[in-house]
Amino acid sequence: MAARRTVDSTYRVCVGVVGGLVVAVGLVTIPLPGPGWLTVIAGLFVLATEFFWAERLLEFTKRHVRAWTDWLGRQAAWVRLAVALVTAAFVYGVLLVTLHVTGVPTWVPGWVPLWR
Repeated sequence: MAARRTVDSTYRVCVGVVGGLVVAVGLVTIPLPGPGWLTVIAGLFVLATEFFWAERLLEFTKRHVRAWTDWLGRQAAWVRLAVALVTAAFVYGVLLVTLHVTGVPTWVPGWVPLWR
């Protein structure tokens, strides 16, 4: 493909658009419960197939995720539990605020303690 400049340019633009859309969706969904960061990283994988800057950013991200995981693994059980509880509380809080702003779906039973 590299020998045919127009095909190569079109392919790079398509990879850029698809990867950019995946990253954008991931960035929007980061504060929501679900795979926000995983989606961002998947978008970086797509972009890294054609763009050096995305490959460098992906390596930076992998290095820092590995460092965080290693650091957390060396901590006492109570620190890991505290991190898990703070993370769960944050996700729950974002979920409540999101449901408050967008409205609680009608399929949620009335006994669920959320805003109506």
